[in-house]
Amino acid sequence: MRVVPTTSALEFVGSATWAALSGHPVHTTVWDDVAGVEHVQLGRSADLVVVAPATADLLARAAAGRADDLLTACLLTATCPVVMVPAMHTEMWQHAATRANVATLRERGVVVLDPAVGRLTGADSGPGRMPEPESIAAVAASVLHTGGKQDLRGLNVVVSAGGTREPIDPVRFLGNRSSGLQGYALASAAAARGASVTLISANVDLMDPAGATVVRVGTALELQEAVAAAGSKADVVVMAAAVADFRPAQVAEDKIKKDTSPDVEPTSLALIRNPDVLAGLAAARAAGELPSGLLLVGFAAETGDAQGDPHTHAIDKLARKGVDLMVLNDVSGGAVFGQPDNEVHLLTPDGRIEGPYRGSKAATAHAVWDRVVGLRAGPA
Repeated sequence: MRVVPTTSALEFVGSATWAALSGHPVHTTVWDDVAGVEHVQLGRSADLVVVAPATADLLARAAAGRADDLLTACLLTATCPVVMVPAMHTEMWQHAATRANVATLRERGVVVLDPAVGRLTGADSGPGRMPEPESIAAVAASVLHTGGKQDLRGLNVVVSAGGTREPIDPVRFLGNRSSGLQGYALASAAAARGASVTLISANVDLMDPAGATVVRVGTALELQEAVAAAGSKADVVVMAAAVADFRPAQVAEDKIKKDTSPDVEPTSLALIRNPDVLAGLAAARAAGELPSGLLLVGFAAETGDAQGDPHTHAIDKLARKGVDLMVLNDVSGGAVFGQPDNEVHLLTPDGRIEGPYRGSKAATAHAVWDRVVGLRAGPA
């Protein structure tokens, strides 16, 4: 790994620190190590260039094709994928000049992530915060995985993740075992491939994916509302969240106390059905309430039973919900939940079953997006 700081960056962390951490000399200008022609060789030899943080000034200089320091010279000579991670005050990020520079860089194939929302310098807060290093690393890995292709650029993508919780009383709830790992991997992979990503997150304890706008929800009804709002402007909706089928008919205002009498059984819990969020989107699309080109992807976490194996249930769910792609997880014995790896099959309405795709959840996320790209392109 080579570190190429700007002179301003060295006001925050000195060159000696970067040299010690990277194991290589650190230079800032094209006049350093002239014999090695670093301003050409660094860019040519790189497999990936990550600029983090990318300031408003750096974005402007890169968009203009400037080469007034070693970093911008490297950007002009790099033939590998480039990832830029903007970080600046909200007003600077939202300024028309910055937006134009970002658009220019994206048109050239540069992966420019949207900044995170949160605490900035001083007391300010808003969009402009640099994502956490682990989230940036996940995007960098995705870009390396795909070779930097931007086949989702220009698309608005909505991904739901996690599991809804339906309150019984102020303490208890009905829930499920979904960790949100696969949904977050899908969001991160989509951002790395150029999409504008909205992640609807239900009760997930994970770091926000770099480049995604995160909307947090708790219950199935809250998730339905959030997906409907984001889905009205989307090109693709991927429902990876585990949405509770039922919720308590009544929610107790106070904690339900346990009767200590040994011969008294607890009161039964009446349930009512939650709306089917994905089927509702498909119905709205069919009725012309959503764009006809909206592509809908569902997830089926299934086990076998007396009525059929997981594939049988997933095929039935694909037909009932009216979606364009169903991703099947066989979760027999609690497999997949909270695990770093996954195994999925992809099912389409024409009867095709593809897979299995095995590997990390990041890798299976890319398998899903590859299929989405194929579906949007139409028959070969």
